[in-house]
Amino acid sequence: MEVLVLFGVFLLLLVIGLPIAFSLGLASLTYLLLEGISLTIVPQRMYAGIDTFVLLCIPGFVLAGNLMNVGNITEHIVRFANALLGHIRGGLGLANVGGSMIFGGISGTAVADSASIGSVMIPGMARSGYDKPFAAAVTAASSTVGPIIPPSVPMIIAGSLSGVSVGRMFLAGAIPGLLLGLAMMITVYVLAVRRGYPKGERATLLELLREGRTAFWALLMTVIILYGIIGGFFTPTEASIVASLYALVVGMFVYKGLSWRKLPGILSDTVLTSSALLLLVGVANLFGWILTSEQVPQMIAALILSISENPIIVILILNLILLFVGAFMETIAALIILFPALLGVATGVGVDPVHFAVIAVLNLMIGLTTPPVGVCLFVVAGIGKLPMLKVARAIVPFLICNIGVLLLVSFVPAVSLWLPTLIMGE
Repeated sequence: MEVLVLFGVFLLLLVIGLPIAFSLGLASLTYLLLEGISLTIVPQRMYAGIDTFVLLCIPGFVLAGNLMNVGNITEHIVRFANALLGHIRGGLGLANVGGSMIFGGISGTAVADSASIGSVMIPGMARSGYDKPFAAAVTAASSTVGPIIPPSVPMIIAGSLSGVSVGRMFLAGAIPGLLLGLAMMITVYVLAVRRGYPKGERATLLELLREGRTAFWALLMTVIILYGIIGGFFTPTEASIVASLYALVVGMFVYKGLSWRKLPGILSDTVLTSSALLLLVGVANLFGWILTSEQVPQMIAALILSISENPIIVILILNLILLFVGAFMETIAALIILFPALLGVATGVGVDPVHFAVIAVLNLMIGLTTPPVGVCLFVVAGIGKLPMLKVARAIVPFLICNIGVLLLVSFVPAVSLWLPTLIMGE
């Protein structure tokens, strides 16, 4: 009965618009009071949730993303992507996806990608003759690539929950992320041809080299992070500090968008964002502890396996669960609450933990662009000053495209596992 109350309070608070962290916390508090459990368990479980060394890299990567964003990195990335792709039909849409693939590899978060790329591309595409809902939909859909391509905050969380090295997780997401971006580019091109969207002038070799030289520093950052972690030069936490220092130097002395006066605001925003994320991690851990004590994960596993023990059917069921949850719940909270339970089901039918972690993150990223409450949809609708319904309709072709890639990743393990196996071994 108390478990039903737990979920009932949680869903009610979500419906009335309370932030996910507070919804989880108040629902957990209600359960503890009904059960007569001492409230000293609250700080204990919250602290246990964030007392993981690898989570220290979250503030570092958030800071690096903020520094690169304020340091004019978004503008240079978009200009480089447009120089490469702008001459093709629907070129600005292709540049939007390409820019998201590069920027997402720096920020590691889909919402930051939507806000940063969207503020530049949505008005620009509308002025160039694209439908504004299409521009918003492209921005929202392509933002899901960022947390798949390393570095990725959700991959860090999944790695800490599964005990898999973060370096291996980063490598596992690289090819699925590139496939997702390529599939969205194909979707943009097909829609652009059908609807007669414009194309720009072909960039000269000199222009391409100039824009490439400018964007080189942004691309180099991801290379440094990956090579440093995989090569054993530094841990993911140390990599986040290296990334922040690199972003500070590049943003201040190369792109010259940063100044000392802007740093207090950037640091303040980083502290607020990181605090919100870690609060969410702590509260979600408390909620997850309650579910574990009530044996909810075992019940979920038994229910799924009672339907079928066929790996194909089980993976399909897991995908449906994660897609549904991703449409309503924040990614990190969903990972902490559901991932350990579903990982047990997946490994029980022979799915590699790294492979399943990529499947889980990809599902939850797609959920960010799934109506009715996909966070990225709200972000781009706000930037474009559009009704949510128009953006939701425009996103449908991209959702179909993304789910197609999800199925490929789900049923062809080599897509995720080939690169980490090649570089890091079994």
